[in-house]
Amino acid sequence: MNFFLLCFLTTSYSSVAEESITLEELKIQFGVLQKKIAQLEKQQLANTESQAKAKRAQVVRENKIAAETAKKTNSLKVYGTLRPTFGYIDEGGETQADVRDALSHIGVKATSEIDQGWSTTLHGEWGIDLSNNADFGKARQVYVALNSPMGTVAIGKQRPVQYSFIAEYVDIFDHANSPYAYDAESVFFVDNLLTYKYKYNHFTWMAAAQFNGDNGDNYSDLVNLGFSYDDKGLHAAVTYLTQDANFNGNTIGDDEVYAGALAYDFDNGLYLALGYQDKEYQRENGEADRNGHTVDLSAAYWLAKNYRLKLGYFDFSDGIDHNLSRDFDGFNTTLEWIPKPWLRFHLEYLKRDFENLDDFSSLSIGFRYDFAKQWQY
Repeated sequence: MNFFLLCFLTTSYSSVAEESITLEELKIQFGVLQKKIAQLEKQQLANTESQAKAKRAQVVRENKIAAETAKKTNSLKVYGTLRPTFGYIDEGGETQADVRDALSHIGVKATSEIDQGWSTTLHGEWGIDLSNNADFGKARQVYVALNSPMGTVAIGKQRPVQYSFIAEYVDIFDHANSPYAYDAESVFFVDNLLTYKYKYNHFTWMAAAQFNGDNGDNYSDLVNLGFSYDDKGLHAAVTYLTQDANFNGNTIGDDEVYAGALAYDFDNGLYLALGYQDKEYQRENGEADRNGHTVDLSAAYWLAKNYRLKLGYFDFSDGIDHNLSRDFDGFNTTLEWIPKPWLRFHLEYLKRDFENLDDFSSLSIGFRYDFAKQWQY
């Protein structure tokens, strides 16, 4: 019995010893885990502080950049475009080859901030006649403007409302006489002009008046009003124009023009635009009044990434119903290759059929090289 008791006591002691050793090991492992947890907490805290510090530094950099950008409220832009063409021309059966110019020009535009939301703009642009001696041509636009939250007021030679709202959207061709119907008897640049322009969301209102004093020309004492709606690829506009009609410096009446334009740039690369003018020739000294019109329809489509096809139809009527009329209609087709955004080449066929004058057609090639550089200071 003593033997059995001894065995029992021995076994019991061994079990207690093993249990004691296990608890010691667990205490050691638990201590190790506590240290690791503490290290992980410290590391996480360090990472959080590092991220916060990096974020604060980024905010400081962004604020610094924004402040520097805000200080650069003045801008200066210098730009130019050269557009020589070479064409084979057929007019009344007589043919000739000629180098011509498609309205090359250079310009400078500067804008300076006066106060929050207020700034002034200086803009000068002059033509270059590549068809002759490449001399500087007439000034295209030279004016100074005051920009404010209430709109923009400008004085000088400028684009009138009629071109800005009507002609510009059909004037997509590489030719000096485009838009072809509008070009016959309409305004492009007007001197001694006072303009006002106000834009609110998608709506734009514009008014212009020419004050030419005693120096009469074809566009003296002009008033031009217009309204447009622009949203994404859509443009819709109506305008009214009244101006004195002059002949040899004498006023012979006035002209009134009611016009409209509609254009849309589709997502699939198709562009369509229509410009229409109804012109009333009101005459004095016994000359009969008459009504004329201009119609310009322009279309363009991207055939590929760098190739664009342009088509145009035009119709002009001066309202004269005898052999002195210069009425005509016609079409043109242009293929453009645009390897770079600032460089394009074109091939154009143009046909004009006159009622009482010799018909005109031309096949021409041309280049267009654009340059622009702008500085903020």
